[in-house]
Amino acid sequence: MSQRRMTVLTDVTLITCIVQRGLADEIIRAAQEVGAQGATVYFARGTGVREKLGLLGVAVDVEKEVINVVVASDQADRIFEQMYLAGRLDTPGMGFMYMTELDKAATYIPKEVLDRIERAKKREANA
Repeated sequence: MSQRRMTVLTDVTLITCIVQRGLADEIIRAAQEVGAQGATVYFARGTGVREKLGLLGVAVDVEKEVINVVVASDQADRIFEQMYLAGRLDTPGMGFMYMTELDKAATYIPKEVLDRIERAKKREANA
């Protein structure tokens, strides 16, 4: 029987971006260009005064896409900025995004990658 081992990531940040339906692919592509490994997208329905009235006369669709991206904390600001720009979130009614520090996250990481990280840590300690 193989031994199971959980690898816990501790220096990670969750970026959540809520945008109009149909914009997620472009935003994810921008995030991946600057280092994000992947994303989870799901559909949601938003409500509020802005959706009923339209912000500044702009009709806002209630159908949303929610993008979640978990990234290394040292990359979070750069990826956040690229997602913001790709989503044109500086335009009224385009969406909203935020970052959340995660205490820990776990996933499968190939042994080769773990070995490479361990070797890099040892080199840093000896330097």
